Amino acid sequence: MPTYGRNSTAEQVTDGLDLSGKTALVTGVNSGIGQETMRVLALRGAHVIGTARTLDKATQACAAITGETTPLACELTDKQNVRTCAATIREMGKPIDILIANAGIMLVPKLEQADGIELQFATNHLGHFLLVNLLKDRVEAAKMGRVVVVSSSGHRQASGIAFDNLSGERGYSSMRAYCQSKLANVLFVRELAKRLQNKATANSVHPGVIQTNLGRHINPFLQMLIKPFFIPFSKTVAQGAATQTYVATRPELAAVTGEYFSDCREEQASRAGRDDMAATRLWDVSAELVGL
Repeated sequence: MPTYGRNSTAEQVTDGLDLSGKTALVTGVNSGIGQETMRVLALRGAHVIGTARTLDKATQACAAITGETTPLACELTDKQNVRTCAATIREMGKPIDILIANAGIMLVPKLEQADGIELQFATNHLGHFLLVNLLKDRVEAAKMGRVVVVSSSGHRQASGIAFDNLSGERGYSSMRAYCQSKLANVLFVRELAKRLQNKATANSVHPGVIQTNLGRHINPFLQMLIKPFFIPFSKTVAQGAATQTYVATRPELAAVTGEYFSDCREEQASRAGRDDMAATRLWDVSAELVGL
């Protein structure tokens, strides 16, 4: 069996796989690792439903690659838009073999909110929480359905979820809020894996340090200063898309669930990311916030 690592690319980890007849949903396909993930899944024969914040962006992204794709709008901070997207997918009447919650935002410099919730938490966690739950039975209907949520090693910097400050109004730090949203991704997967009851799998991943527009909110001068320090650890987009593609497709991972991956390897999440009580509480709070 091939061994994959931090330098592996999405094409390499899917080499020899035939995804014909499978349906994949990937959020945030208009750029970066989302676009590369969609391209490689389509290259291997999957029908990829690619979402972006607007239909125009999704359509342009899908048109730029070869293979069977369906573009859809999914603005993760707009609950009604997420529901409309999910309803459109359900109307297709197909099981979802792969659902990759890839879209996200990072380091929003000043406090912004969506429906009274801090924007990074609302986008990176709540929007995907709602989308996955609305399509959960479609994933369970697949032969070996898989949910992959893109988190970050930044989750290790969060000591827990500040349930009393999800609005961000009691003190806002862009980095703290980002890391909290990534911890929420890990905890969501941990609870989701239990609720799927082996009907499908759910795992979270750290894609690596990649130069994409995810960092568009970072001060350009600060980017210039810190870039030399990150170069030795950075990945190309093709390498950045590898871990989520690996977890979503490799046959040997068909029964692995509730875990955290980095560099195409299973790793232990932080202690806060393994807190089952926090995971259950986060699920209940999230369900209330999105109206489930």
